[in-house]
Amino acid sequence: MKTQFVELNLGSHIIIHGFDMVNKEITEKVNVSEFSKKIVAVSRIKSISEKYILTDYLDGRWIYWEYGESYDELKNKLL
Repeated sequence: MKTQFVELNLGSHIIIHGFDMVNKEITEKVNVSEFSKKIVAVSRIKSISEKYILTDYLDGRWIYWEYGESYDELKNKLL
């Protein structure tokens, strides 16, 4: 059975609140000084890159999180 949750070290993030009238993203940048451990439902994860993990959020929002693990560590946790 595949794990339903994963523990991640997440830091600064960008919240996508939606789009304006000309289809430009409405963003909010949140800077933090250090990473903190969070338990994330795997079903919320939409994609990963070498810098960000994209998750869905409340009310149709999206969040790009910086993560503390290496890309390969994160990939291995999810596969």
